[in-house]
Amino acid sequence: MSRILEVTALTRSFGGLTAVSNVDLTLEQGELVGLIGPNGAGKTTVFNLFTGVYPPSSGTIVFTSQGKTQSIGGKAPYAICRAGVGRTFQNIRLFKELTVLENVMIAFQQNQRYPLPTTFLRLPGFRKAEDEIREGAMELLRVMHLEHVADERAVNLSYGGQRHLEIARALATRPTLLLLDEPAAGMNPTETAQLTELIRQIRRDFGLTVLLIEHDMSLVMQVCERIYVLDHGIVIASGTPAEVRANPKVVEAYLGEEVDHA
Repeated sequence: MSRILEVTALTRSFGGLTAVSNVDLTLEQGELVGLIGPNGAGKTTVFNLFTGVYPPSSGTIVFTSQGKTQSIGGKAPYAICRAGVGRTFQNIRLFKELTVLENVMIAFQQNQRYPLPTTFLRLPGFRKAEDEIREGAMELLRVMHLEHVADERAVNLSYGGQRHLEIARALATRPTLLLLDEPAAGMNPTETAQLTELIRQIRRDFGLTVLLIEHDMSLVMQVCERIYVLDHGIVIASGTPAEVRANPKVVEAYLGEEVDHA
């Protein structure tokens, strides 16, 4: 496998608060990796650093996609997205008054380059590209089992449906690295089980590398090949699910139990 992401000594401070401190993290192409930790551990801040919401205070984020290696720390979100990093959000951020189909079509647009006259005059090239975008969006909705609600407003979807739509929209940006921020949040056990299989499917069918934040340990332990554990912005453990589950530092961070550090 080839390395797709290499993060070294990543740090982000907000005034006197250090939210993320000296984080080292690597992802190999095709891996499915978890990022876990207690509330407030800095997990979403890490995602925000990876996607340009915040610039790092220090450290490096090196991303490799389609043979191109570049430093993405501090770049604009749209530039990082175009480089091949897609994401969902902990708090759902859909265009709720637009239809389900329109939400996905908008995400496809970021990869289109229309000459200005073609757009204004709606020449055949423009119409052909729009038809291709529509078909591509419908295919993603079929993958996410949302094709039957394509013309519904996004706000009318169930909570689980909105979560699935967010993933479809992220896939429409054609990422090579997909960041999922608590994709199972608010889902019942049946929906979580379905999502677990869906994550496996999209990783396989789209040839993606996936990094996910999740509090549902049953999902994490089932789908992730490796796990990083954050506590107070610091990586306290990493390894296979079995290694992480048996790590006393992880037990203490999650359960608040005293362990023997000798």
